[in-house]
Amino acid sequence: MSDELRLEELSDSGLAAVHGDWARLAEASGNLFSTLDWMSSWRNHIGRDRPLHVVAGRDESGAIRAILPFYLARRRPVRMLRFVGHGPADRLAPLCAPSDRGRAADAVRRALADGIGGWQVAALDRLPGEEGWSEALGAKPLRTEPSPVLVAGGMDWDAFLQSRSKNFRDQVRRRERKLARGYELRYRLTQDRDDVNRDYETLLSLHRARWGEQSSSFVPPRDTFHLEFAKVAFERGWLRLWTLELDGRPAAAWLGYRFGGAEWYYQAGRDPALEREAVGFVLMAHTVREALNDGVGEYRLLLGGEAYKDRFATGDQGLETVVFARGARGRAVRAAARAALAAPPSLRQRLPRKLRQ
Repeated sequence: MSDELRLEELSDSGLAAVHGDWARLAEASGNLFSTLDWMSSWRNHIGRDRPLHVVAGRDESGAIRAILPFYLARRRPVRMLRFVGHGPADRLAPLCAPSDRGRAADAVRRALADGIGGWQVAALDRLPGEEGWSEALGAKPLRTEPSPVLVAGGMDWDAFLQSRSKNFRDQVRRRERKLARGYELRYRLTQDRDDVNRDYETLLSLHRARWGEQSSSFVPPRDTFHLEFAKVAFERGWLRLWTLELDGRPAAAWLGYRFGGAEWYYQAGRDPALEREAVGFVLMAHTVREALNDGVGEYRLLLGGEAYKDRFATGDQGLETVVFARGARGRAVRAAARAALAAPPSLRQRLPRKLRQ
């Protein structure tokens, strides 16, 4: 039996025919951001005018073993391919079972060799480092980004606390007790579909209050994209939207998902007037406690190497971006991107945005 998958680029009608395979492979890959629901919401709000070049990889029996969700992200100055979901997605990769990653990587190389979409640059962003994609693709990462994770290893909350420093344990307990003494403290998880809109708007309000223009997480059209996906995720049983209330007033909010045996922390917000009360830290600790006590295997802190994440994480194998180029123009753009990433931060911010992404 050949290990090489037969490649088939899917038309829009062909996409509809593989919805079941897409759902199956997204679950097998364990990646929330590879789900058909994420892709559909992304297309509705962010990528509606971007042509898809989705490739299915079939084995000798005709069964789909991998899906390569390419789309044409840009036509100028070069034709650039990326994976569907790029932008708001914190992890991206071909869809396949772990045992088929080698075959999927080979399928990526052959699809690119065939010139799919007339590409000149193919940016495969935020590939999970622990899955070995860059090595399988035979490419050196252009960029590596932090993505810390708490691997439970069977620990419940109490066992996890015992594994951390005394200072951390004391802070977790003391900060929550202080809030409970000074206020009526309540943690509320969104459990009614009629509350999704309200609780999401609370999250947005608190996020914007705390970070303002420093954050682009919910700038239009991402705000409506995330609301649509949150509603779908609620119906799927994935949504984890927490609000910390003090005396009945929202003080902090946390948006995440439970998928593939993991808790996915995506974004949060908090009232800046309560900075000294550490309401964001207290809510984060609560979400970790709930996840571990529910038997969740991993708590993924996702993209970003902020210090507060490291306090909860047990490891970080990072996210790797691999960039392929063909033709003189494509190679020039890749070289410029590499130079931009190597530049000092003060200079990098003055470069064109397309070179910083």
